[in-house]
Amino acid sequence: MEVGWHSARRRHRPLQSSEARLTRSADLDATLAAIITPVVDAMGFDLVRIQLAVQEGGRVLQIMAEDPATGQLTLDQCAALSRALDLPLEEADPIPGDYALEVSSPGIDRPLTRARDFEQWAGFDAKLVLKSPVDGRVRAQGVLGALEDDKVGIELKSGTRLTIALDNIASAKLVLTDRLLAATRPLDASGADEVIEVPPVAAGAAHGDAGNDNDIHDIDSHDDETDPNRNPED
Repeated sequence: MEVGWHSARRRHRPLQSSEARLTRSADLDATLAAIITPVVDAMGFDLVRIQLAVQEGGRVLQIMAEDPATGQLTLDQCAALSRALDLPLEEADPIPGDYALEVSSPGIDRPLTRARDFEQWAGFDAKLVLKSPVDGRVRAQGVLGALEDDKVGIELKSGTRLTIALDNIASAKLVLTDRLLAATRPLDASGADEVIEVPPVAAGAAHGDAGNDNDIHDIDSHDDETDPNRNPED
């Protein structure tokens, strides 16, 4: 279950037409990281992901963090981190216009955003979206292999093994299987994208439900855009 805390919508100065700053630019990503990372570190947490998302109600600055002791955040920890970020964000004012702040815990079927995530969760099922095709695929789901030289292996349901550079991964997320659930208890699995039941005997080799190797849904809202390079079978 992904625990989250929403702050009240904050209103900043309106975006001027002459401003060159883009809400999803590399410059903004670096600016946000410079503001947010020290606050997260000071509270003893680890930063998992920063994302500025556009939702039906407007823009949302999503900050995902974890307590190293548990790999998650409680609701109280989310609220405390949100309050600690209020003043630095107000003072720096990095995002023109209105947005809401959302602080959340990774959840069990967590995103994999750092090299150490791929090392920690080797042997578990994951689904990946790639920036550039590998072996004709822009999406892959299977069991993560070892991380070597900033490249991760993944074995698909078909038995095909791919080696993918970390910098070619647009997004990655664990798939909630019985094996993952057992490894992360006593955390609550409600609210996960999907639960795949894996027979105990085949748990180490099972790769999720039946279907095409590249049949992946609901990784993150920002991954649902149509990929012009995507094969119809992906």
